[in-house]
Amino acid sequence: HGGRVELGPRPEYLVNDMASSPLKTKLMSCLADDMLQMTPSDKSIGHRGACMQFPEHTAESYRAALVQGAGIVECDVAVTKDGELVCRHSQCDLHTTTNILATALASKCSTPFTPYNSATGADATATCCTSDLTSAEFKSLCGKMDASNTKATTVVEFLGGTAGWRTDLYATCGTLVSHAESIDLIKMYGGKFTPELKTYTQGSLSMAYDQVRAKLIQEYVDAGVPAAQVWPQSFNMPDIESWIANYGSTFGPQAVFLDENYCDGTLAACAADDNFTSYVSKGIKYIAPPMQMLLKAANGGYEASEYAVAAKAAGLKIITWTSERSGPLQTGGGWYFATTRDITNRDGDVYEMLHVLFSKVGIEGIFSDWPATVTFYANCKLHPTQRRVLTSRTKGFLRGSGLL
Repeated sequence: HGGRVELGPRPEYLVNDMASSPLKTKLMSCLADDMLQMTPSDKSIGHRGACMQFPEHTAESYRAALVQGAGIVECDVAVTKDGELVCRHSQCDLHTTTNILATALASKCSTPFTPYNSATGADATATCCTSDLTSAEFKSLCGKMDASNTKATTVVEFLGGTAGWRTDLYATCGTLVSHAESIDLIKMYGGKFTPELKTYTQGSLSMAYDQVRAKLIQEYVDAGVPAAQVWPQSFNMPDIESWIANYGSTFGPQAVFLDENYCDGTLAACAADDNFTSYVSKGIKYIAPPMQMLLKAANGGYEASEYAVAAKAAGLKIITWTSERSGPLQTGGGWYFATTRDITNRDGDVYEMLHVLFSKVGIEGIFSDWPATVTFYANCKLHPTQRRVLTSRTKGFLRGSGLL
């Protein structure tokens, strides 16, 4: 499977939507270059797979990301009642990412479904966790698009709510997977790995936090995956410190600290929260803030923020998130574009943004809900030397057609 890349129509749509610029001219030339071979790129990271259109953290979503050329794919790691690691964005999100409320397993949810109360205005609610279920029960569920209708009066209504710019076309019954199964699937396609350990609440479970941290790494060891192909990540500093302490020459240096301070990218706002020298002294080599913290609007375009410049100067490698998660960009792009909203007004702006992140900020890679967008940019601008090798038969055809 490895090496096959299918971009689909979105990159071409985005390039054609760009305002005139030298970058658009370059990208247009790549679109017209039939000999430019698209190959998987580690710059392109599948965020929960390809969850713009596929139910997140399902086998289908991972396959879609890999086929789109994501060189690295993310499994967010949560824990089941019987201590197995599974791929979910949160320990308690099954009520919005699966069909659990429409199954007999709804009775095991931490908080049962409560319909919208029109008299009080209280939203419909439910809380269903991986820790409520055994791994077998978890895998019996169907993945769906992450959404809910908080004004629902029935379970069926509550399970709806998918954003209009996403789709339920591939959400008939997404296949849920364990962390180990995700490793096997991604490995089969020749991909690499970035598991994110989600905040673990032990409660009545028997596994201690340190056991979860160790089990996550051990499953890569058991699968024979080299440490250099794995970037374990977490928002929680104790996770990062544990991996560095226990896997100092293998997985530890690959650990990625996710920065959730959400400052505006200026040193005045960020300096109190982000001590890059301290990170380096702990042995941290990678940080991953949201892309809004790395960019500012200047001279009518995107530029590297003070945060980005300071992080690079400290010797840190930067990964960022999340491209293609904002929907249509005509109104500024929402939260992920918070520091550049005034200059973001068309879908094609995503390529101008990516260009600055790679060429001026110097990021290592970017998470994307639709990896094909980044894969195309990477092949066109960052490593465009891969070209198809023509057989003598193909060359003869092209010459006979006047095309060579």
